[in-house]
Parts: sequence; structure tokens; C-alpha cells
Amino acid sequence: MSDLPAAVRLSLWVTAAWAGHLDLDEALRRALPDADNVAGDVGELATWQDFGERVLACALPRAGDISGMPRGNPELNAAATESGECVYVPGIGGALVPSIEIFGPEGDEGMTVRLTAFDCAPTPAHRLEELHESQIERELRTRLARATAALESLDIQPFAGSTLRAQADEVATLREWGLPSGLPGRAIRILQTAGTVGAAVDFALGHSHALDVTADAERHRALRELQSLTDRSMAQATTAAALHLAGMRA
Repeated sequence: MSDLPAAVRLSLWVTAAWAGHLDLDEALRRALPDADNVAGDVGELATWQDFGERVLACALPRAGDISGMPRGNPELNAAATESGECVYVPGIGGALVPSIEIFGPEGDEGMTVRLTAFDCAPTPAHRLEELHESQIERELRTRLARATAALESLDIQPFAGSTLRAQADEVATLREWGLPSGLPGRAIRILQTAGTVGAAVDFALGHSHALDVTADAERHRALRELQSLTDRSMAQATTAAALHLAGMRA
């Protein structure tokens, strides 16, 4: 993914607002700078703040992997999996799933980010307490090394003799994401690594150059596993960073 998911930005900016660093309307503008409108169940964010919630957690689920999701009904899981992202409050329970709607004539299009609310169970405290940036980063780097070795063992060189390598490097170049100040350095490093690798993986999935069907299937499987890894690491690092913004971590 070349840009941070909306759920990552919402988690960090809204948590910063709940901590008193800026107001909620400004947090939404900074979290979704490309949106012309933010619609749907936006009011849930103020309601959750009134109920004393301090952290807006993040999940980036995929089909077959909803391990980072709060416990909810099938409707929540289906919507979040289709969107690929979700934010939720761990204390009283409750989730928002963002979706993108494009409107207007071709050449003059606008974008609405719609937030849809779902019920979910509160998140056990131990699930948040076990999110430590050092462990998340260690697992990310270890599994990245394994995934890279697995891809290299397939002996596929899709970029040889083409312009694709330069295109991939451009897609994966780290962008200025505009996140709140006060984030732990290690959390930022995880987001940078996961975001950059994720962008390269998304690009590679769209450019198949294997020599045979079997090799292509193996490559696709390995890339999907790598994609799931980067999403899971990004979501975990986001929630851990939100805990710091909320003053719940030293």
C-alpha cells in the first residue's frame, strides 16, 4: 500500500484528539485530507469520547484472516473484510468501517469517506497489553526475511529487462504521511517498513511474469502471505502507538 489506510490515520489522529491535542473536527480533517466529505456514523466518535474512551484501535483484516478484529457479528466481519480496514473502541465496544465513495462527473470527481457503525464486544485488556513495538518489529523483520527467501527460491525475475523495477521503486517510495507528533520512534519505523513493503507487494501482485502456472501460483501465495504480514504489523503498531498518545504507555 503506497499510502496509509484510513483506519491507521483515524486511529492515531482521533486518539490524539481524545487526548486533548486538537479538536475532533480538525483530527478528522488531518486523518482524511483527501476526502471532500466525511459521512455516515461520524457522531459515534464524539459519543465514544463522552463515554470515556481514550484509544481508537485499528484492524486491517483480510479474507481468511480476521485475527486482529474485535469480536463482533458476521455483518461487521464481512464489511471490515471487504473494506480491508476497521477502527474500534476497546472499552465499551463499538466499531466503524470506512468505505470510499466517488461522486461527480469524470474529470471533476470528488470523494466521500463513509463511516459505518457496528456493535462489537469490548476488547480484553490483555490483548492490548501484549502489543509491544519491540516484539511487533522483531516478528515483522524475521518473517520478512523468510518471505524474501521463499520468493527468491522460486527463481522468478519479473523485473529483468523491463521498466518494472523502476516503477516498483517509485510506488514503494516512502511518502510524508502527516501523522501526529509524539509517536514512538519504533512504531514509526514499523509503519514505514510495513507501508513500503506493502506498496511493493501490491505492485508485484498486479504484474505477473512467472515462467509457468505453478511458479506463478506459488509466487502469488507468497506475496499474499507477505501482504497479510505487513497489514497485521501495521495495525498492531498503530494500536500500540495510539496507547502512547493516550498516555496509557510510558
